[in-house]
Amino acid sequence: MAQLNLVVGDVDGNTSRIVAAAHEARDRSAADVVLLPELAVSGYPPEDLLFHSGMRTQVAESIERLKREVHGITLIAGYPEYSGSTIFNSAIVIRDGVVLANHRKACLPNYRVFDEKRYFTPGTQPTVCELNGVKVGVLVCEDVWESGPARQSRGAGAEVLLVINASPYEVDKQTQREQRVVGARVRETGIPLVFLNLIGGQDELVFDGNSFVMDGQGTVTSRFPAFAEGLYTVDLTVDASGAVMPVPGEMAPLQGQEESVYGALVQGTRDYVDKHRFPGVVLGLSGGIDSALTLSLAVDALGADRVHSVAMPSRYTSQMSKDDAAEQAALLGVKHSEISIEGMFEATLAALKDEFAGLPPDTAEENIQSRCRGVLLMGISNKTGRMLLTTGNKSEMSVGYATLYGDMAGGFAPIKDCSKLLVYRLCAWRNARSPVIPQRVIDRPPSAELRHNQKDTDSLPPYEVLDPILEAFIEEDLSVDQITARGFDRATVGRILALVKRNEYKRRQAPPGVRVSGRAFGRDWRYPITSGYKSH
Repeated sequence: MAQLNLVVGDVDGNTSRIVAAAHEARDRSAADVVLLPELAVSGYPPEDLLFHSGMRTQVAESIERLKREVHGITLIAGYPEYSGSTIFNSAIVIRDGVVLANHRKACLPNYRVFDEKRYFTPGTQPTVCELNGVKVGVLVCEDVWESGPARQSRGAGAEVLLVINASPYEVDKQTQREQRVVGARVRETGIPLVFLNLIGGQDELVFDGNSFVMDGQGTVTSRFPAFAEGLYTVDLTVDASGAVMPVPGEMAPLQGQEESVYGALVQGTRDYVDKHRFPGVVLGLSGGIDSALTLSLAVDALGADRVHSVAMPSRYTSQMSKDDAAEQAALLGVKHSEISIEGMFEATLAALKDEFAGLPPDTAEENIQSRCRGVLLMGISNKTGRMLLTTGNKSEMSVGYATLYGDMAGGFAPIKDCSKLLVYRLCAWRNARSPVIPQRVIDRPPSAELRHNQKDTDSLPPYEVLDPILEAFIEEDLSVDQITARGFDRATVGRILALVKRNEYKRRQAPPGVRVSGRAFGRDWRYPITSGYKSH
C-alpha cells in the first residue's frame, strides 16, 4: 500500500514516484501487488487540467512508461483514462507490461468539494481479475461509499476488494470511513477490503492517509498512520475453507479531534508552501491567540528557520501584546521583528484629513491600521520571497470581522476553517505537548486592539453563542427559525446570519486555507454575492 503525497499536474514526477514505489515494494517487501492512490498519475483533483491536450498526451506517455518500467510486481494505479472525447476516472492493473484489467469508477461524487461529473463519465461494469490465484475486485473511492459496485464485484466472483482512494480529511472522517461506510460494504459482501488513501495537501483539501484493512466481518485488522507517507505491507492468506483472510498487522491509533485537525493544518500548510517552492513564510504576530496558533503551526510545518514573525504595534497596542508576541517568538526560535505602524497611520490620517473632516472616528480608522500592517507584511514578503500567512479564523471570516487588503492580505490562511472555540482547543492541545504559546495569550479576552479598550464582544456575541449559530447555518443549512428553536435569541440569530450573507464579497477575495470541517468557505460554499434572499 503506497500511501504517497503526489502533486497535481506533475505527471512525470508522479510517474517516477509510482515506479520507485513499485520497485521498492517488490525488492524490499517481496510484495505481489502494489496499490497507488486514485488518480495517482495526474494527482487529485486535477480539475480543468483534464481538458488540456497536453495532459492527455502526458498521461498516455505515463501509462506506456509504467508498462515498460514496472516488472516483477502487479501495479494498480489510478489515472485519467481518455477515450475519444470521454474521460474516465480509472484504475489500471498492469503486470510485466501487460494490462490485466482496467476499472472505470462507477460512482462519481458531485457534492460539497467534489464535482467529478464535470469531468468524468461513469463506468458501468465490475472489474474482477485473478492475482496469484485470488479473485480481486478493484474499486475507486466513491465506489465503496455506495452499495452497488461492491455488490457487483462480489457477484462477479471477487474474494477481496482493493479500493484506491483520494478521500479528503474532515473532522471525524476516519470514523465515517471505518464504521459507517466501508464497514457497511464489508458487511454487505462478507469479504475483506483493503482501503488505500492518498496523503498530502492540495490547495484547500488535505488527504490524511489513514489507510486500513478490514476482514470479512468488518473488523479493522491493520491501520496505517495519518499524515505520514510510507509503503505499508499487508499480507492476505487463504484459510482452509478457501476464504481470503487479512493477516493482522500494524495498528496505528485513531487520532482525537484536536490531534487530527492540528495534523491536517500542518500538512496543508507545509504542502502549500513547499509545492509552490516558497523559501518560507512571514506572518503578523499580534500577541493574540489566532496569530499565536498560526505561528505554532508554521513552525511545526516548516521549521523555525523558515518562519519570520512581525509585531506591528500602534498607539492602541498594549505592552502585554508586545511582550507576549516576543516571548512566543523566542520560545519557538523564529526570527522576530517589531515595526511600529504609528508613522504610517499618522501619515494616512493626515492625507485624509480633509475627506474625514467633521466625521467621527469609526471602523475607517481601524481598517487603516490593519492595512498599514498589510503593506508592511507584503513588502517583506515581496523582498524576501517568503509567502505571507494570514491569521484569521472561521468565526471572523463568517461575519466579516476582518479587513480587506489588511489582515486578509496574504497567500494562505491556515486556520480559516477553524472556529474561535476550536482555536482555543488547538492551542491547549499544542501546549500540552510542549509550551509554545504563552498562557496569558490563551487566557486574555480577545481583542483586535484597533481602539482603546476594544474587545471582540463589543461587536460580536460571545464565541460560545456565535460559533454554534454559525455551525448550524454554514454546515447544517438551518434557517433562523430552526436555529432559534435550539434556544438562541432570534434577533441575535437573524443578525448573525445577515452578517454572513452580507460579507460574501470579502470571502471571495480571501486566500485559500485548509479545509477541516464538514463545510468550509471555498469550493464547497457557493453563495451568491448579490442576493435578495431572506432567511426565516
